[in-house]
Amino acid sequence: MPTNTLTDARCKGAKPAEKPYKLFDGGGLHLYVSATGSRTWRLAYRVAGKPQTMSLGPYPEVS
Repeated sequence: MPTNTLTDARCKGAKPAEKPYKLFDGGGLHLYVSATGSRTWRLAYRVAGKPQTMSLGPYPEVS
């Protein structure tokens, strides 16, 4: 059960920085904020012990 849930206000308020950063939601789900300001939902998971990342779509098109 995720304990660090993101709110819509925090996602909307995510501003671009010099380097890309992630806002974590829990369970591997995070909002990736690029240096250009684009925001994308991504899911981090492991297959056979190796880390993988899946892009789920841009915010706010994917809620």
